[in-house]
Amino acid sequence: MLTHLTINNFMLIGHLDFQLKKGMTAITGETGTGKSILLGALSLALGERADGDKVRQGNERADITATFLLDDLPEARQWLTEHDLGHMENSHADECLLRRVVARDGRSRAFINSQPVPLQQVRALGELLIDIHSQHAHQSLLSKLSHQKLLDQYAQHLPLSLEVRQAYQEWQSLRQQYITLRDNADEMNARYQLLSYQVDEFNKLDLLKGEIDALEAEQQTLANAEGIISKSQQVVELCDSGTGDNEINIRHLLHQAVSVLQSMRPQTKALADIQDLMNNAMIYVDEAQSSLQQQIDSIDINPQRLQQVEERLSAIYDIARKHHIEPEAITVKHQSLADELSHLSGGDEALSILEKQTLKAEKQFLSYAKKLSKQRQKAAQTLTDAINKQLSNLAMGSANFLVSLNSIADKPNANGIDDIEFLISTNPGQAHKSLHKVVSGGELSRISLAIQVATAQTSTAATLVFDEVDVGIGGSTADVVGKLLGNLGQLSQVLCVTHLAQVASKANHHWQVSKACDKTSAETHIVELSDITKIEEIARMISGDVLSDESIAHARLMVEKAVG
Repeated sequence: MLTHLTINNFMLIGHLDFQLKKGMTAITGETGTGKSILLGALSLALGERADGDKVRQGNERADITATFLLDDLPEARQWLTEHDLGHMENSHADECLLRRVVARDGRSRAFINSQPVPLQQVRALGELLIDIHSQHAHQSLLSKLSHQKLLDQYAQHLPLSLEVRQAYQEWQSLRQQYITLRDNADEMNARYQLLSYQVDEFNKLDLLKGEIDALEAEQQTLANAEGIISKSQQVVELCDSGTGDNEINIRHLLHQAVSVLQSMRPQTKALADIQDLMNNAMIYVDEAQSSLQQQIDSIDINPQRLQQVEERLSAIYDIARKHHIEPEAITVKHQSLADELSHLSGGDEALSILEKQTLKAEKQFLSYAKKLSKQRQKAAQTLTDAINKQLSNLAMGSANFLVSLNSIADKPNANGIDDIEFLISTNPGQAHKSLHKVVSGGELSRISLAIQVATAQTSTAATLVFDEVDVGIGGSTADVVGKLLGNLGQLSQVLCVTHLAQVASKANHHWQVSKACDKTSAETHIVELSDITKIEEIARMISGDVLSDESIAHARLMVEKAVG
């Protein structure tokens, strides 16, 4: 439900805060005061095309905010959740704010709950919040898609229509996979052959974990074995503990150093610590010498083994270069190619399985679609009769409305196998044609009203807006229009711009639009009328600007009759 409409600097409006309630709200005022400006601003907030000329003279931008209460709009709440556009901080959990800012140069920005969004999203959400029927606003009635939705809502087919849509999407998804696999069979077979060869190469290589590091270390040792043995022997000889007068080695020198330290007097703790360090050094030299000797004994000068290691490393490096990877990535690449090969294995069998799945999905879709089509055919006649009854009440008794269903089983879509369209013949003997080809704006508004009344019990629209649905009618027909709008107001929120007293008298709430002018500017104002001022406004609508006791009495009688 629309609860607030705040307008700043839009056309003749400087600032306006329009608070709305449940039931039927009538908006009246003299011609030219700007009644339709309110609906123009609302349409802008709902995503209509922006026009910089609509910015109020002397201002740089227009700013419009529409606030909706989502208590009875589960589809809108779900849409907001799916698009991560939930309610704002410090706001009611079930409130939604649509805001539009239009600059004088024509550029505009749109917001949902203070988050900037593209206009396409605003329009999509707006269709779930409100339905505007106007000669100058977006008219969902002219969309064939809306015809299908209205029929399904009327007959409560929405759960089945959802199953049809889901079955269609599943069928199309499988069908596309099948076509892709079928049309690329030769290419996929070539890929399969290449993968088989590559995976076989990796299998034959049979690289082990840590093998590259081990081979590279072994290759370095084998390639430098003679040098390592020679240098290691030199170090052993330097460490060797000879006793001859000409022997100069590490151990002998350390032994001499310890002897000198022991001869020093007095022996202090510092000297004793130094002697311990020297003795430890001799122990470390012995250990190093022993380790070096073990390495010398373990190294094997083996040209044959060196050749084997280098050939193995060459094979590893070659396959890495072939696949443009580092040697360390060979195992990962091997697994990736093996997985792809496994996925492609049994191509003919996979194609056959996918074909069967596609045919099964098509059969499921057609089963749902045929069931929905039968239900639609029954509902179409019932809805046709209901709308024609309302058209007769609205002084369009010569018109004949028809909910037309044509089979499109050869070209089905996500909505099923029916092409649904609302048609009308405005005069006896004339063929039924599309609404947008034969009806005037006033007729379209009354047809919209007839449809809304007929479908009111099952409609999901929480707010209905009618802009001068009473154009071209009067007398008893106008009274019928007022009653119909009043009845709709008991089920949904109804906003009605009207110039007929018979319609306005049926409203639960009444707002009057006026225009104040001076030599330099004009400004539109709107006020909510009390019981007394409402009677005065209806009297003005009956007799003009000059009120009389008779017009006041007549207006009071009309209001009392509507309330009673």
